[in-house]
Amino acid sequence: MIALLLAGAFSLAFTLFLTPVFIRLFKALEWGQFIRDDGPQSHHTKRGTPTMGGIVFILGAVLGYFFGHLVTGERVTVSALLVLLLMVGLGVVGFIDDFTKTRKQRSLGLGGWAKIAGQAIVATVFAVLALSFPDEEGMTPASTAISAVRDIHWLDLAVFGSIGAVIAFAIWVNVIVVSTSNAVNVADGLDGLATGASILSVSAYIFIAFWQFNQACGSDSLDPGNAYRCYEVRDSLDLAIVAAAIAAGLIGFLWWNTSPAQIFMGDTGSLAIGGALAALAILTRTELLLILIGGLFLIVTGSVIVQRAYFKITKGKRIFLMSPLHHHFELKGWAEVTVVVRFWLIGGFFVAVGVGLFYLEWVSQ
Repeated sequence: MIALLLAGAFSLAFTLFLTPVFIRLFKALEWGQFIRDDGPQSHHTKRGTPTMGGIVFILGAVLGYFFGHLVTGERVTVSALLVLLLMVGLGVVGFIDDFTKTRKQRSLGLGGWAKIAGQAIVATVFAVLALSFPDEEGMTPASTAISAVRDIHWLDLAVFGSIGAVIAFAIWVNVIVVSTSNAVNVADGLDGLATGASILSVSAYIFIAFWQFNQACGSDSLDPGNAYRCYEVRDSLDLAIVAAAIAAGLIGFLWWNTSPAQIFMGDTGSLAIGGALAALAILTRTELLLILIGGLFLIVTGSVIVQRAYFKITKGKRIFLMSPLHHHFELKGWAEVTVVVRFWLIGGFFVAVGVGLFYLEWVSQ
């Protein structure tokens, strides 16, 4: 518990107090945001605002996690390192995309397939490692079973055989990672929107992982009367610690990212957050629950898919004034801050429902 608090405190202090240093550095490097001409007119004033701010909270989370363990002497676990690996790996993909945009001064960095290829490579490495490193009881950080609130044993990919299970699991992980990271990326269109929504979603996993730790099979804190419904999750306390470091880093970053934003997270940050959420969902065995916990990201991404499909089907007609959905409400006259706060409320609602279903599954057994 002390490691969790220290990791969060360090990450929060790092991003809160050092983000201005990075803002000055990024300005000197001319890492400024490029704004599309076809976007809302109010966004044109944001041109040149430092981007790639994801570097700040990625560093804060990583350093905060290790700081908490260094001070307390807690053991670093494979599961938490896998979360950091996926977060940093996708952050690198996003950085390449952002750097290309700033150098060429255009809204398109990496091509669509090039970005997906980068995401797929990182996700596949994560998938293979997540099924490796068994502990003394033979449990690996992830399982081949598809999970909702816990593993669904009748949806175990092991039916495809040892090699087939790894391949099927890698494909499943790619679906989760690519869709989640791109969904967070799509939502990152207004000052503080993706940051605030991500704080809520990542924080859900602090509760989930910590609850799993207290009710883990074989745990000293587990009431013998609850043994029949205990959780089989590897390194759950450390997953709560790394989630706390990420959420706290985002809180500190939001101070500077809220309207009017002095720095943007860029694809560096949005892809990294999506990777962290995907990793936490996979390793806590709550993969399908992520649909609710990240419900806001699903809605925003869905608006883009619906808009494009409708545009092609009707040969030029649109459902929304502009997609993603937050830009639609901007063009309807809503103030940017109004859109952001209301979307945070929607995101918070989905997180509450997701965490509520997680707990409901426990009490209903």
